[in-house]
Amino acid sequence: MRLTTLLSFARELKGNKPVDIDKIQSMGLLAVKIGQICALRPDLLDPDRCIQLQELYSRAPTIPKENFERLLSRYTDENFRDNFSFIDSEPFAAASIGQIHRAELLDGTKVVIKIIKADFEKSFRKDVKRMKRWVKMGLFFNPKLKKVGNPVGLLSHIEDYTLRELNLLNEIKGKNRLKDLSEEYSDKFPMPKLSFPKIWENLSNERVLVIEEITSPTLESHLNSGTLEWDDLLQLFRIHGAFMFGMGIFHGDLHPGNAMMTKDKDFIFIDTGAICEAPEHVRKALFGFFYFLAKGELKNAFDAMLTMADVAPTGDTLETYYSSMFELYDGFVGTSVSEVSLTEQMMKTIRAAVLAGCSFGDDAFPIIRSLMYMDGMVLKGHPSVDLISSMGPYLDEFATLIDPTTLLKRIPLSQRSMLKKNRSLISNTTA
Repeated sequence: MRLTTLLSFARELKGNKPVDIDKIQSMGLLAVKIGQICALRPDLLDPDRCIQLQELYSRAPTIPKENFERLLSRYTDENFRDNFSFIDSEPFAAASIGQIHRAELLDGTKVVIKIIKADFEKSFRKDVKRMKRWVKMGLFFNPKLKKVGNPVGLLSHIEDYTLRELNLLNEIKGKNRLKDLSEEYSDKFPMPKLSFPKIWENLSNERVLVIEEITSPTLESHLNSGTLEWDDLLQLFRIHGAFMFGMGIFHGDLHPGNAMMTKDKDFIFIDTGAICEAPEHVRKALFGFFYFLAKGELKNAFDAMLTMADVAPTGDTLETYYSSMFELYDGFVGTSVSEVSLTEQMMKTIRAAVLAGCSFGDDAFPIIRSLMYMDGMVLKGHPSVDLISSMGPYLDEFATLIDPTTLLKRIPLSQRSMLKKNRSLISNTTA
């Protein structure tokens, strides 16, 4: 991203005029992805601007019919069209990377064809490289930002999951992985309200995906129409939270446009190309923090967060941490998200924890971002609810997957490094 583009993008985020979604989209894929992250940050932006930015999840430009026909011929073999009785060259939905076209197989099965709209990778990598250069220059003059926010790490995370999304075969792998996990844990944690769309793998490749047509509205549509009830959101938290906290493997981009809800209140996860893993010490620390917080056990909640510290704090550092946290959470449980959003509170919590020696590296971004997605949906659909208190029963259920007696035990730094190394080797092997 060029400096002039970056400055223009910053003006869209912090300006007084309504956010120009079309202008942000014209700045490139990286601007859209960062804008989607900013849509979850009411601690940085005015909540109304965050809600405006959420249009980046559901509103995207489409390509002309002739471009679709050209790309479909380019991305598939000469026999591909022989499998269909009908392919609509007009898209009915689009996202930042791909767009969706209705089609029908020869046997009458209604499907959709998802296609990558352009060759994004080269320009996206270049924009990320430039952006990292600008960020590193900023960190040189303000090094504390690296510990509190780690913007370079955030950019690396955005780069990683976006590049995975650009290969649609990862969507198949991700769907199969989540489905297999839900079946593996069905005895301990049944998820009867979760399903995934059928994908015709023999007709799909890196740039084209053939999926069953699902007519159920997205959560974004439900939020806009006011049909996403509070119990529905809690059920979504139950499902997604089990993957995040209990299994440590989860949908890495579960924003309101990437899940659908049927008339029977069942959820369908789509766009599963970016599957993330939460290291044990990260997910246990965050789960322990919320688990004890919901029970009103503040000291245990703060101690659970400290299990992320590379070196356990002592003396004045520890006392400062406790005093900051007790002040921050005085009266927090019982307040609504419109009074204090979870995202805003978590950012303040992270700042206090970093000063006490906690390390929020790249591994923490996916799970924190997922919590921001949930908070953003609550803020938009049910701003008067007390999220922490409502989470309590579901956190107790997650405890069937995580032994709560281990939540205050630190994982040694050497063991964390070994786990991270093993996870990296596995990822490289399965990529």
